[in-house]
Amino acid sequence: MNLTDRPRRLRTDGVRPLVSETRLAPEDLIAPVFVDATTEERVPIESMPGHERVPVSEAVSRVEEVLETGVEAVMLFGIPESKDEYGSRAWAEDGVVQEATRAITEETDAYVVTDVCLCEYTSHGHCGVVEDHAADDPTLTVRNDETLDLLAKTAVSHADAGADMVAPSAMTDGMVGAIRDGLDDAGHTSVPIMSYAAKYESAFYGPFRDAADGAPAFGDRRHYQMDPANGREALREVRADVEQGADVLMVKPALPYLDVVASIRREFDHPVAAYNVSGEYAMLHAAADRGWLDLEATAHESLLSIKRAGADLILTYFAEDVAKGL
Repeated sequence: MNLTDRPRRLRTDGVRPLVSETRLAPEDLIAPVFVDATTEERVPIESMPGHERVPVSEAVSRVEEVLETGVEAVMLFGIPESKDEYGSRAWAEDGVVQEATRAITEETDAYVVTDVCLCEYTSHGHCGVVEDHAADDPTLTVRNDETLDLLAKTAVSHADAGADMVAPSAMTDGMVGAIRDGLDDAGHTSVPIMSYAAKYESAFYGPFRDAADGAPAFGDRRHYQMDPANGREALREVRADVEQGADVLMVKPALPYLDVVASIRREFDHPVAAYNVSGEYAMLHAAADRGWLDLEATAHESLLSIKRAGADLILTYFAEDVAKGL
């Protein structure tokens, strides 16, 4: 018996796709969309080639472009016309995400997920209410419990506007429970929560902070985002969110944390999402621009690895480009 050719027999062109263990489909992908209340025209995002901030008036047309590729879901991020210490435009009835959500849900069949955080809306760029004198003392951080009320108000305002799902990303302790209570009390019992349950304090977020105008004005977010050195802690964070009512569990970033995605997939039976973040997108584009990588092939391989690790859903800036080739 010749055993040397056994593995190769299942690698030929005819049978290879039949025995593939992991497959990507457009419905696995969520496309981020940046809606900007400060502009009346599309503004290219220099550090994220192919992506733009769009005015509210073009939110529907931008989402229609996504739908044409076969991707069915979008995640909305907002850039408000003004900011303050508490991020009050985050929950305003006429806020940028609220206005865009109403238009998109009325005029398209897109499944609309909204990012629930305050960093794009606060004058200091942190994800919640900061302690007094935080700008002068880096050991001071976000006031957790005060922030919970504001995150819940924001999530309810998004659901009131028609959001199909809300996605809290602030890594504030107790945020899922506070948002679930707020949604239920407002009659939005059927709106699910996709929690950024394991969100790391990562160096891969740089381009996004340019895109969303949400970089901290002082200090950093290590006091409330996870230490990149920790894997087991992620399971504790996820378990807490599950107990509070999270419906989908998000890991962010994706590629540097595939071990965390795989661990969560093994431990929990909830749908798992992974955020293929802006830095992951930008580095492939930069290498491709130098001629060092094939962009289409590496983008597809990257998303395939995230799916193979156990993610059911992938939030990615490659959504449209990859979907076109599936």
